[in-house]
Amino acid sequence: MEALFASVPVATLQVAMAWYELLFGRAPDIVPNSNEVMWRVAGNAWLYVIKDPGLAGRTVVTISVTDLDQRVAELSGHGISAGPIEDVGDAGRKASVVDADGNVISWIQVAAAG
Repeated sequence: MEALFASVPVATLQVAMAWYELLFGRAPDIVPNSNEVMWRVAGNAWLYVIKDPGLAGRTVVTISVTDLDQRVAELSGHGISAGPIEDVGDAGRKASVVDADGNVISWIQVAAAG
């Protein structure tokens, strides 16, 4: 695999863009056109928010981080309250946020092997 593009469809791009700017703590990395914006979330992994009212609110995206507590604190500092940190079996821990359309963005810290 060379790259990953995960799309998050929203009803109103400008409203969603403001929230995602808080989520990532910065403006989009790329604005390819008037219907979508993109953030690089890791290496060649991108999350793009796209205007598509018919599909808005039906997406779940999970992003792995090395320090979930730190990420949840950063989100709080940006005014976004993540749901409670939950154990995911033996796999790790996660916390989720929900945008205005109902799309779920989760942050997971994978448990160390062994």
